Amino acid sequence: MKKSSRELLTESYDYQLPSHLIASSPCYPKDNAKLLIYDRKNDKIIHSRFFNILKFIPKEVAIIFNDTRVIKARVFGKKETGGKIELLLNSPLKDNNFLVYIRGRVKEGQKLLFNKNLEAIIQKLNSDGTREVKFFQNGKEVTFENLVKILEEIGRVPLPPYIKREDTLQDEKDYQTLFSKHYGAVASPTASLHFTNELLEDLKKSFETNFITLHVGAGTFKPVEVSKITEHKIHSEIFKIGDETKKILDSDKKILAVGTTVTRTIEYYNLTKEVEGEANIFLHPLNRPKRVNYLLTNFHLPKSTLIMLVASFIGLDKTLEIYKEAIEKEYKFYSYGDAMMIV
Repeated sequence: MKKSSRELLTESYDYQLPSHLIASSPCYPKDNAKLLIYDRKNDKIIHSRFFNILKFIPKEVAIIFNDTRVIKARVFGKKETGGKIELLLNSPLKDNNFLVYIRGRVKEGQKLLFNKNLEAIIQKLNSDGTREVKFFQNGKEVTFENLVKILEEIGRVPLPPYIKREDTLQDEKDYQTLFSKHYGAVASPTASLHFTNELLEDLKKSFETNFITLHVGAGTFKPVEVSKITEHKIHSEIFKIGDETKKILDSDKKILAVGTTVTRTIEYYNLTKEVEGEANIFLHPLNRPKRVNYLLTNFHLPKSTLIMLVASFIGLDKTLEIYKEAIEKEYKFYSYGDAMMIV
């Protein structure tokens, strides 16, 4: 089969991961995580630790982070009839409507009850499994800003589905980046979780650092279920790019994107020149990045849009080779796992 044909097939992005390599919590200190560096120029894989990262970042690059903040988006409640339900906030829509996932059978017009007199009324059932709801508290419609405040009191940290344990108070710290600022994400931009305050300060002394905001949605965990990747309908996520970062993106300076979320945002801007809105770009080997030069990321799920994004930088075969070596070297995978950097 031709290389381009293999890169088109979802099944080509599959790999077998022993369950003990799924990280259920981060290592401490955070920057003691393993770091795999792939040097494209010399076609060389290097194994190190995250606290050594400054030695491997190319000179004269701008480093861009995602400063989104994770909402306590998971909340438990009940139907008026008493049946238990679980709701996961995904993203705000227009007119105080919200896109959510609900565990439990519901129908349009149904009312769901939560603590703090919070209620949700089902507006629409979508074919992709999402639901549209409006929230009310004491009879008044709830805005996004107020919903965030309420969820901070009654919600839970929305750990990814592959972390098979309940969230704890420690996750409230561990699952936020040091610079998380703008509430809106239901998943953390995990490539940034390895930084300590000291390492971040050292980084800023040596490199120009900037931020974008992309509110990571639950769609980031959605598997690609079609046989050809080009037929997959990518999820969209709310983003915003400030003036200082825009200047960098409009320049010819080389960029290290910290995470797939930053990469998607920059490449969407490069394509559309929009500084805010909803980004829905799908990067893969047949749609390669044009503005981001280097990538820092974690190790991602099989058949996911995120492993396909990694392959957009280095191709399918090299991606699978690196993942195979990472498994052999007992790297930890997924959100709380180890890191890899493509230079």
